[in-house]
Amino acid sequence: MLLIRRAFDQGAIEASAALQKHVPPGVREWRDLAYDPADPDGRLDLYAPAGADGPLATIVWIHGGGFISGDKQDLANYARVLAGQGFAVASVQYTLAPEAKYPTPVRQANRALAYLASAPDGLPVDPSRLVLAGDSAGAQVAAQLSAAIAAPAYARAIGFEPALPPGGLAGALLYCGPYDAALVGGEGPFAGFMRTVFWAYFGLRDVRGDPQVAQFSVPAHVTPDFPPTFISVGNADPLALHSVALAEALEAQGVPVTRLFFPDDYTPALGHEYQFNLDGEAGQRALRESIAFLRGLPAKDAP
Repeated sequence: MLLIRRAFDQGAIEASAALQKHVPPGVREWRDLAYDPADPDGRLDLYAPAGADGPLATIVWIHGGGFISGDKQDLANYARVLAGQGFAVASVQYTLAPEAKYPTPVRQANRALAYLASAPDGLPVDPSRLVLAGDSAGAQVAAQLSAAIAAPAYARAIGFEPALPPGGLAGALLYCGPYDAALVGGEGPFAGFMRTVFWAYFGLRDVRGDPQVAQFSVPAHVTPDFPPTFISVGNADPLALHSVALAEALEAQGVPVTRLFFPDDYTPALGHEYQFNLDGEAGQRALRESIAFLRGLPAKDAP
């Protein structure tokens, strides 16, 4: 487990360093804001354009790392890029597995959302324009929390009261997530990796038939009140089927979905977390289309 964490952490450091050249000037930052003073991991960083006039649409981003690695700092440069486009961006810390088990990150993300929805003094956050976002494992957390806000009974089954009412989220922005446990199986290195991750996150060697794992699988729990969603994945990502399954489940409920998928023969092949590579055309396209989606979202009634 520690070897996997170390490898993921090194990859995140390298991806963030490659983004440095794309960071615009004039971004203001607030570090280690306590969204839950009682939780040592209950912290977030906020990024916004310097001199922003009034509250801004706010992207609440939950980082990836297979539930077992990662840090809010991993998102810093990408958050600065997004902030340069006129958004406030909150990067949320949560407790990793196996130190904390499912559904701890979902509950922590809900508390972070509640903190931002309260419009803390001095922060350029618009509670009527909150978007849940995430990459990889963080995309699953963001999607599950979005589903729980849309269906309060589902939230209570997970063990919390949602921070917003149904329909209270402006949108969801989801990249490369593992949304459906039923798609985790088979043989090969990646299947073995996912079984290891699930063992850490759920404390189970065999997750088949477990009710918590069924609860984790977002496509089975989406409702028409799920927010408008942008969803994307690379054509060579081992988790690609998860994004297709979630997009189809949302569309079946009548939820507006903006897809950014790529043909199987797209070259160069786009692996996991392709969107963070802004040196490539696909990463730049993902950024452009994400920003267009975010700018097109209407405000919601503030809680």
